[in-house]
Amino acid sequence: MKKYNQVYNEIKNMILSRQLICGDKIPSVRKASQLYSVSTTTIQNAYFDLCADGYIIAQPKSGYFVSDIEEILTQEESSRQTSDIKYDLTGGAADADSFDFTLWQRYIKSALRQKERLLSYSEPQGEYDLRCAIAQYIKEKRNVITSPDRIIIGAGVQTLLQTICPLLDKSLTVSFPDNSFRQGMSLFADYGFEVHTRDKDAGIIYVSPSHMTRWGDVMPIKRRLELIKHSQKNGSIVIEDDYENEFLYNVTPTPSLYALGKGNIIYIGSFSAMLLPGIRISFAVLTKQLSEKFKMLSYRFAQTASKTEQIALCQYIRDGHMNAQIRKIRRLYTAKTKSFASILKDELKNAEIEIGENTLQIILKTEFSKDINIFNQMSLRVFVQEYKDGRIVLVISPSGIENAEFKNAAKALKKALI
Repeated sequence: MKKYNQVYNEIKNMILSRQLICGDKIPSVRKASQLYSVSTTTIQNAYFDLCADGYIIAQPKSGYFVSDIEEILTQEESSRQTSDIKYDLTGGAADADSFDFTLWQRYIKSALRQKERLLSYSEPQGEYDLRCAIAQYIKEKRNVITSPDRIIIGAGVQTLLQTICPLLDKSLTVSFPDNSFRQGMSLFADYGFEVHTRDKDAGIIYVSPSHMTRWGDVMPIKRRLELIKHSQKNGSIVIEDDYENEFLYNVTPTPSLYALGKGNIIYIGSFSAMLLPGIRISFAVLTKQLSEKFKMLSYRFAQTASKTEQIALCQYIRDGHMNAQIRKIRRLYTAKTKSFASILKDELKNAEIEIGENTLQIILKTEFSKDINIFNQMSLRVFVQEYKDGRIVLVISPSGIENAEFKNAAKALKKALI
């Protein structure tokens, strides 16, 4: 067994056996390196995985501490029950009719014919022709005007943040609007940043203007301008995650922060929601200063997105299919949300039910006094936004459920709630 696994398993077993309990501080990386007679890199890798798996948490400037073991065990039990879920109402799956698989297969096959190109690794920054296509696409769609040289590509937003974090000043604090993006908050903490929520004095501000809350609230233009003015006045960096901007259907389109501001905004976009969750290609537009720093340190990074998919996506965008795909899924998912909301209103007469601003989420509020595990028992997966004082707030998305199953899913949810 590798030394890294030995360290990981020994600490994990000490936590599971209650030799280490919630709140206990574990040895620093340097001290653990001496205790286990291994390199600090080995310890760091073991600690990173223990953090990722929820056994320990990193406290900026304080070290590593044991997490709440009961919460971990509950999550593991929930994972074991995943295969029993019949209706996923969290929006974690796509509709089978939302994507033209045959068309995408043609582009993948075309990419695979470029044999010489596939004999080498992708550039750390991403394929140049795809970066050119993205630059043109975001210019037309979001008025984000940039050079392909300032775009970096990665397999998902978290992967991009793993590239961006080493480029930022570790002395800066990071602010998130709330605790919903836990993976992003943990990632910044792992890199040594001090992380807060709603910290107006933070040096780095992470926002998703088109999806401010779990139920899809959209940041109004006035607030966008205020944020830009604040960041310019204080010299803070804004990371704009333009998540789900393509789905704004019932609200007046609002410009991106990047288009409104100057110089200090990192723009992040992703194609997973528009295509398929399994196609993991995201991109970031760096500031001029960070772009220059990335080029100096590019030898430290490896490209994480599939080169074959990058080549395929480039031509897919250039041939105009992305625009058609956005129109298709916007109509599809908006119609599904409205239809399911209507069915829920018929089934749950006393519940408060409304559709979020981006038309993808349904917010359901109702009285509830049962054990929260009733949803798993009813083969339901739901996102519980809040549960206290005998009332529960659910954020629901029927995206991955077939229309023919809407009534059955609504009845199952009704049975769980009442």
